[in-house]
Amino acid sequence: MPNAYIVEAVRTAGGRRGGRLAGVHPVDLAAKSLDAVMERSGLEAKAVDDVVMGCVSQGGEQAMQVGRNAVLASKTLGEGVPAVTIDRQCGSSQQAIQFAAQAVMSGTQDVVIAAGVESMSRVPMGSTAMFHMKEGLGNYKSPGLEEKYPGIQWSQFMGAEMIVKKHGFTKDDLDRFALSSHLKAIEATKSGAFTDEIVPVQIETPEGTEMHTVDEGIRFDATLESISSVKLLNPEGTITAATSSQICDGSSAVLVVSEKALKEYGLTPLARIHNLTVTAGDPVIMLEEPLFATDRALQRAGMNISDIDLYEVNEAFAPVPLAWLKHTGADPDKLNVNGGAIALGHPLGASGTKLMATLVHALRARGKKYGLQTMCEGGGVANVTIIEAM
Repeated sequence: MPNAYIVEAVRTAGGRRGGRLAGVHPVDLAAKSLDAVMERSGLEAKAVDDVVMGCVSQGGEQAMQVGRNAVLASKTLGEGVPAVTIDRQCGSSQQAIQFAAQAVMSGTQDVVIAAGVESMSRVPMGSTAMFHMKEGLGNYKSPGLEEKYPGIQWSQFMGAEMIVKKHGFTKDDLDRFALSSHLKAIEATKSGAFTDEIVPVQIETPEGTEMHTVDEGIRFDATLESISSVKLLNPEGTITAATSSQICDGSSAVLVVSEKALKEYGLTPLARIHNLTVTAGDPVIMLEEPLFATDRALQRAGMNISDIDLYEVNEAFAPVPLAWLKHTGADPDKLNVNGGAIALGHPLGASGTKLMATLVHALRARGKKYGLQTMCEGGGVANVTIIEAM
């Protein structure tokens, strides 16, 4: 089977809700990452066969095919480049990578940009459903769905608390994991580990024009005491805002090409895509599926967890990567080595390509070979992508 290669992988630095990126329209924010992979690769627009854009809240400023709008708003692409916008919840742009790879591996396309965007400041999480319900325009839960899952409210927060109970974690376990996320992100930022993956975004501040290049969510003064003192989201639960992923604005992009395109355009591969897996399971606990998806991916790849050098497991809530570590027996020192969404933010539709950008650059910086990325997704779905650094 033909191979698919990653030749560029970038992301913007995250912006906190109402923070430094809140003044940037999501279409323009997405265009920044598209332009970055094009400029870094040296490709012309006519070489690009398609753009696959992940976005979860497809309403308001992210409505009307945000992927296509980002292409039209970009400086390097144009009317002749097609695009599609997809929603696989938090895994939307990881699925974009897999769709791009599948297109290349099938031989139907040679150059595809997988990307993602989410401005959670300007298009709040859940707003696309809540707006219609408030306007009397119906509920996403159909009579048939209600019959199968009577009285069930799909809630990732509830799923996270279920994982805590099922796997026997304590609040202290979650707090310590959250602190480690910030400490790793602080070290990565100070050491320049993110420099190659971050796309500077020009913003306006009260002090004037600046370039946004540092993830705004990192708590540089984080301590176990400060994290453990945050109020519980549910008085009878264990999870707090400090042990949950941060609401975030951001975009990201990964350029996926065929071997033919490598030769034709003189491109240098950063990584080869080794395995693509997606599975689905319990939609109520929902966030546990990465555990089983990883089992399936490793089986299909003929690998063991010990064969993988680095893992990116999205920190939607602290119990998710903790349960993943417990289930797989993976080495904690290989997990989210530059921090995760608890510190860096989780811009929903942009997180898949965001994590891939971090994984690719972290593997290369450490001289490592295999990386595995997975994330939990609404509805009990999970993607797993295994790559081989070149």
